[in-house]
Amino acid sequence: MAEVLLEVRNVNKAFGGVVTAKEVNMKVEKGEIHGLIGPNGAGKTTLLNLISGIYDVDGGQIFFKGEDVTKLPPYTRSRMGIGRTFQSPRFSPRSSIRDNLLVGTDLDNKMGYLSSFFGKKGADFDKEFEELIKIAGFTFDWDERINSLPYGQQKLLEIIRAMLSHPTVMLVDEPCAGLNMEEQNRVKDLLNKGLEQGMGIVLIEHSMEMVMSVCHNISVLNFGEIIAEGTPAEIQSNQQVIEAYLGKDEDTLAGGAHVGN
Repeated sequence: MAEVLLEVRNVNKAFGGVVTAKEVNMKVEKGEIHGLIGPNGAGKTTLLNLISGIYDVDGGQIFFKGEDVTKLPPYTRSRMGIGRTFQSPRFSPRSSIRDNLLVGTDLDNKMGYLSSFFGKKGADFDKEFEELIKIAGFTFDWDERINSLPYGQQKLLEIIRAMLSHPTVMLVDEPCAGLNMEEQNRVKDLLNKGLEQGMGIVLIEHSMEMVMSVCHNISVLNFGEIIAEGTPAEIQSNQQVIEAYLGKDEDTLAGGAHVGN
């Protein structure tokens, strides 16, 4: 039986009168990419914010490797092994690529930033980084400012930065938004590398082709509620899911289309 790395149990969240999570339950196993899809305003990014600790839950619990982390702050969850990317890359734009990425590796290094830069960790970092940028398919001078890179490369680098912290669970929010097909394939390669490293991954993505091709299981959110769970094949044929996409037919869920936030 696969190891459960992350469990969301009966989680609730509301902002004023707007319910964004209602009795949400979800499990993510080791070696699994778990898709999270749903129409506009379904509460997908809110759920990632609850898991990572950016938002406090109104009710329910979040477990990481069997430990209740519901009340722990975001930085503690990060150091425990919950990694995160965002819809738009979040870097220090005037800092170098190297410095931005070392912020990620420092989360996995109890010796601290200077030791990671000058000590053995620095050598390991260089080797691992080179492997990941090879998968991402581009080269650059990593002492240049990160804002000099095209948007697609910044998106890929954000995934790499999260991976360099060696998360046990990685929350990936719309990694393919604004990317061309070649860059989207690079995202797939990076996610598969994460699986090789034993991660569990939660993926929010507009592209149904991406979701259906890489995810092992999928949870479907609608108005903050999980309305369906299952394999890609099961989700594609679920009538309730089809209706939630405002009348879109099975071809939308089969791939080649995009859905809302």
